[in-house]
Amino acid sequence: MYEGGTVMRLILKILAAPLVVALTLFVWICTILLYCTGMVLGLAALVVALLGVAVLVTYSLQNGIILLVIAFLISPMGLPTAAAWLLGKVQGLRYAIQDRIYR
Repeated sequence: MYEGGTVMRLILKILAAPLVVALTLFVWICTILLYCTGMVLGLAALVVALLGVAVLVTYSLQNGIILLVIAFLISPMGLPTAAAWLLGKVQGLRYAIQDRIYR
């Protein structure tokens, strides 16, 4: 009876290996993309924030606030942080699969 359980665990390990590899590659690719887009969006947020302050002072309070909110969302503390959190959850799923099957 113990032999059958060992065979089933081996089959499960073989079936889960492509999923673990796919999740690993996905996390690596998304990490590189997140790093590159974080730099670009940081510079864009700076430009939009300066424009928002200029519009806030000279033209319209409402439009200036809208631009400042957009600048916050594209800054490294906005949407890139949410993407990094989500990527961390995907990586946690990969580690959970590995710990459960390959222990």
